[in-house]
Amino acid sequence: MSPTRRLTVAQALVRFLAAQYTERDGVRHRLIAGTWGIFGHGNVAGIGQALLEAQEETMPFHQGRNEQSMVHAAVGYARQLNRLSAQAVTTSIGPGATNLVTGAALATVNRLPVLLLPGDYFATRIADPLLQQLEHPVSADVSVNDTLRPVSRYFDRINRPEALISSALNAMRVLADPVETGAVTLALPQDVQAEAYDWPEEFFADRVWQVRRPAPEPAELAEATRAIRAAERPLIVAGGGVHHSEAENALKALVDATGIPVASTQAGKGSLRHDHPADLGGIGHTGTAVCDDIARTADLVIGVGTRYTDFTTASATLFQNPDVRFLNLNVTAFDAHKLAARTLVADARAGLDALTEALSGHRVDAAYEAEYRAGKERWEQVVDAVYRADDENQIPTQTQVLGALDSVVGDDDVIINAAGSLPGDLHKLWRARSPRQYHLEYGYSCMGYEIPAGIGVQQAAPSTPVWSLVGDGTYLMMPTEIVTAVQEGLPVNLLLIQNHGYASIGGLSEETGGERFGTAYRYRAADGTFSGAPLPVDLGANAASLGMDVLRAKTVRELRDALATARASDRPTCVYVETDPTPTAPAAQAWWDVPVAEVASREAANRARENYDQHAQGRRRHL
Repeated sequence: MSPTRRLTVAQALVRFLAAQYTERDGVRHRLIAGTWGIFGHGNVAGIGQALLEAQEETMPFHQGRNEQSMVHAAVGYARQLNRLSAQAVTTSIGPGATNLVTGAALATVNRLPVLLLPGDYFATRIADPLLQQLEHPVSADVSVNDTLRPVSRYFDRINRPEALISSALNAMRVLADPVETGAVTLALPQDVQAEAYDWPEEFFADRVWQVRRPAPEPAELAEATRAIRAAERPLIVAGGGVHHSEAENALKALVDATGIPVASTQAGKGSLRHDHPADLGGIGHTGTAVCDDIARTADLVIGVGTRYTDFTTASATLFQNPDVRFLNLNVTAFDAHKLAARTLVADARAGLDALTEALSGHRVDAAYEAEYRAGKERWEQVVDAVYRADDENQIPTQTQVLGALDSVVGDDDVIINAAGSLPGDLHKLWRARSPRQYHLEYGYSCMGYEIPAGIGVQQAAPSTPVWSLVGDGTYLMMPTEIVTAVQEGLPVNLLLIQNHGYASIGGLSEETGGERFGTAYRYRAADGTFSGAPLPVDLGANAASLGMDVLRAKTVRELRDALATARASDRPTCVYVETDPTPTAPAAQAWWDVPVAEVASREAANRARENYDQHAQGRRRHL
């Protein structure tokens, strides 16, 4: 009879997780490197007790302040480590569990691994209803944790101890698979967590999950090669899969050999260093002029590790060449087939290496290279102009804030952002100097992501300067993990920009006939609108009250000095700046489809609808 070990379900799960590893290219990583937790009656005596026993020896524990934030921190960690290592998040039942849903959706949308361990109701149902239980009148097996099903790549509820064995193995399989990965949920009834069972010792043995690099099929590779050789104006669209696969050098080798220019999505920016002559910057609605101009005339679009969101395609209006065709290199067949493309279903690095070899001797026409290089030079002049402050004693604009930050950071600093007006400015203007520098969560564009993600990145790369860029709207959503950064001594830098409202949505509202309704942080005026004086909030004081060092800057010169001081600090530091709200970023170079009221009583909406109808005529289906 094989040996067994008697442990509770929670103790067994923690020991199992501590023995799981990934391996790619011969390098091994711990799959679940730590666990975030907030304890309540649904997990304190189960998972909480098990983590207490494990502590730092087998499972490091991180104390969070908000369940959604804990998931964001874990996602930031996993992204920084190219999905080869992840973290778990444990919560109580009820609101602690449902607070996970937004973070889970973000992880799954962005194809990033995180393990969720919410408490659940009694499996025995001996105490029914429980505190915080949602009673369903016709489905007694439903709990609030079922809200996690649609946003999880794998979901199970462990109603018996022995069920954990197969479920835990399946959970690791999904987390480690680059095709399947995302949020994984194991719902743990609180009575089952504490139940003892005789576990086979083999369950706790070290287990290595190989992260595959599938090579392209020869027939697909041959067809892809023919398509590229036949194209006169090919364009590569680099997505997040380039980074996840660590394929940046392979992409550079292909581009150096062929001269094919590269556009980048929000997730793919930094796939080429910004000063590479073939790097055209961001693509789509928030893209650069040169990139979008080339995209409009491209006859072959080569997607590498991208899923083609509407921002990338300018809501199906960007790729206007009547003869344009698509070739998609992606490890996920679901994404490779988008836009009726020729497919190259393979790991990004393996596929790029194969293409470089197959295309030996091929290069785009010199006139095409000269055209996009000239466009790139013109755009660099635009960036210089909006970064520059002729008077350094003036209040900075938002683009001058980015210019000041650009002058301070090093090649390996990480810049984190997710929502507001900053993603558009960053995608157009930021000069990414290394593969991991540009960390934009724009798959879900979740306000509140930046601060906890900064903590996760700092955990994954302890010696790397990390910058969480937030506006006042995002800051007010979720600043609480500042306390965690202070508690853990993580020197995350917070660049907090105060512009008194939702700047991005305010601009969008104006464009779509909404007249900036409900987007300013101001007192209510006599006419009932929020058009009075700005609110007297001091977000810098708030950050200080949570334990951060706060540096205030009123001018461009003060801002640059404050940023340099923050970068040199070994403590969590906030640089707080109020900006001139005058828009200075280049206008959108491509459209984004946000439907406008077809009929309205206000003239602004009617004008916006006319503009909408004109743009909508450019939409096309690529078949």
